Amino acid sequence: MSTPAAATIAPVQFPLHPGLILIDLDGTLVDSVPDLTHCVDAMLTQLGRASRGEAAVRNWVGNGVERLVKRALTDRMDGEPTAAELAEALPLFCDIYADNTARRSVPYPGVREGLTWLRERGYRLGCVTNKAARFTEPLLAALDLREHFELVISGDSLPEHKPHPLPLLHAADFFGCAPAAALMVGDSVSDVKAARAAGFAVVCVSYGYNHGEDIGLAGPDAVIDALTELQVLLN
Repeated sequence: MSTPAAATIAPVQFPLHPGLILIDLDGTLVDSVPDLTHCVDAMLTQLGRASRGEAAVRNWVGNGVERLVKRALTDRMDGEPTAAELAEALPLFCDIYADNTARRSVPYPGVREGLTWLRERGYRLGCVTNKAARFTEPLLAALDLREHFELVISGDSLPEHKPHPLPLLHAADFFGCAPAAALMVGDSVSDVKAARAAGFAVVCVSYGYNHGEDIGLAGPDAVIDALTELQVLLN
């Protein structure tokens, strides 16, 4: 599927009635930081390093497992460990996380109610995340969220992931929905960038993982405090 050089952004008029709603996972549907913190600190302990704690991990998440491990190893947002350090740490983290994908993670308040409301009104739903499929599917299943989605696109499902528009365009093609009639719901600047590049409308939650920055500064069409607030924006 070709990627448009520059999608045209039309003003969004609420209420919307999108033909497709794609929803991000970590930071939007699920608070996965407690599990990720456990895994980061367990990995560091096994490597003989100091643990980082939840406050640091909460600020680091949102750009995939490899970037999280790099930040944990260096204690810096833009840190780059040596290739040998990463080669030792990344498989260790993944093994620990495979056993701790959903032990401490929980859906955010309003998520179950919001998804139920959307399904009852006939909205077609997909989940698009940068988390690898080996972690995405077990997490959704363990928290009883998988049944809400006709399509799940993980970070390794396609050659590109968010903020590239390919996952969103692939989903639009799967559902037979024009991008201009689709909505992305996320929590980060990557979600906004992907939506804009794909020509989707985009709504962001205020509580997610955006490295401590106000998501409103990224310019989504709306910001909500809970998924249930979509009831005000949609018809």
